[in-house]
Amino acid sequence: MRSAELTGDELARLLATLASPHRMRVVAALAGGRDYVSRLARQLEISRPLLQVHLQKLEAARLVRSAIEVSEDGKAMKFYELEDFSVLLSPETIAGAVRTLSPTD
Repeated sequence: MRSAELTGDELARLLATLASPHRMRVVAALAGGRDYVSRLARQLEISRPLLQVHLQKLEAARLVRSAIEVSEDGKAMKFYELEDFSVLLSPETIAGAVRTLSPTD
């Protein structure tokens, strides 16, 4: 995803998603490579249920993707990794995005 490809609504949703310090930490952790939920939760020092909430929001915003894999001992593990994205925020980017925003009441 690139900022030039985003509609105004998508850019607003993306910025709202990244407005959370927890989600910013998750993105930073995944910048080092894919990881599974339990290890990420320990690394970020947050509960797995709270991490799952943040990962779901990041996945809905198309910033991360997940895949379930079976470990050698037969356990199903859900791995997350970053999607390729680049967003340039500039007055021009925002002005272009505004032209495609949904009407507000």
